[in-house]
Amino acid sequence: MALRFFFRRGLSAAICYGHRLSPTSSNATNNFHLFEFSYLYRESALVPPFFRPLSTTSIRAEAAGSKKGGSAEKRARQAEKRRIRNKSRKTLIKTRMKKVFKSIDEVKVSSSPSMEDFKAINKLISEAQSAIDKAVKGGTLHKNTAARRKSRLFRRKKAVQIQLGMKKPATDKKQV
Repeated sequence: MALRFFFRRGLSAAICYGHRLSPTSSNATNNFHLFEFSYLYRESALVPPFFRPLSTTSIRAEAAGSKKGGSAEKRARQAEKRRIRNKSRKTLIKTRMKKVFKSIDEVKVSSSPSMEDFKAINKLISEAQSAIDKAVKGGTLHKNTAARRKSRLFRRKKAVQIQLGMKKPATDKKQV
């Protein structure tokens, strides 16, 4: 922590620079706290300054030497908006996929599974697939990642259907 003193119009004050990283961005910021200080004299000996906050609020400013121009500030704002939007989309995809996997597991352990159970699963899979496709369209996910995730959903469903005897495993029909 660094201290800088300034004297102006008879006011004795200091600015305390506390360097930290902001939790919402990767840019380093400074917190400025304005302190009033007074020298205490004890038998003509100078005692170090005593600091007392003038206010409870702090002023937030950019770190010294890293001042951004207008376009860089706009880019930082845009990047933050995109990060939040992308995080939301990815969370939605994970939630939808977990719902599909949970319902598939419930069908797997049920005593008498039917095709009606798989209709509900198909609806959940279509919702997850829609969320994945929207994320690809918006640039959040790569198309190969989306294809892999959709494939996981269908493979899991097919494996349970084969395990329950509702579907026969595919045989390779290669002609030699």
